[in-house]
Amino acid sequence: MSEVQLQQVKDRESLKKYLLLADEDEKIVEGYLNEGMMYAITVNQEVAGVCLFIEIEDETIELKNLALDKRYRRKGIGKKTLEIATEIHHRSYTYMEVGTANCSLDNIAFYQKAGFRFHKIKKDFFLRYPSPIVEFGIQALDMVVFRKKIKE
Repeated sequence: MSEVQLQQVKDRESLKKYLLLADEDEKIVEGYLNEGMMYAITVNQEVAGVCLFIEIEDETIELKNLALDKRYRRKGIGKKTLEIATEIHHRSYTYMEVGTANCSLDNIAFYQKAGFRFHKIKKDFFLRYPSPIVEFGIQALDMVVFRKKIKE
């Protein structure tokens, strides 16, 4: 397998294009671009994507965005990214949460395979987006929030 690493990002603006792969609305991305901790996901020292984490409670960190360039998807890099992120954050946080759209069936499967469990639903979350998001013929309305215990 390729060498996957997370490297903390200083120039977030230069990697914003990756965030937009997972969250299509530029204004919403702008709203959290400078929050929390952002990492470049590198594969063999080449940027493959980004992930951004925000503390939401004393013991909970949220994976706000995880995006990989299409060339790097379905190769185990997302799974490895979550393993590395867990290693980074398990000393400071007990839980990791992540939210995705009710229609993002691939994401829903991915997070469950990575050990996340259904935690809550944020009803009508995606109605605040200016344009409807549709995947698999289903409109994004609600955010499905998953949670995983990362500290033993």
